[in-house]
Amino acid sequence: MESKNKKSEIGNFVRSFRKKLGMTQSDFAQFTGVGTRFINELENGKTTLRMDKVNQVLWVCGRQLGINDLPRIAEANE
Repeated sequence: MESKNKKSEIGNFVRSFRKKLGMTQSDFAQFTGVGTRFINELENGKTTLRMDKVNQVLWVCGRQLGINDLPRIAEANE
């Protein structure tokens, strides 16, 4: 469930960023070098997307995917 929420968070961020630029999904896809379908799937929270392509889109937004500690797992590693 957490993974789906994170995907939705990324999709919402990308959608918001794209709209601030006043671009359609098609325009933004061309701008970022991916397909329109990929942008649509990313914005709609598809759970199986290539990380390299997600990072390609996020790079244009000044962001990137990363590793974050989850409290319950971090505690187990201590």
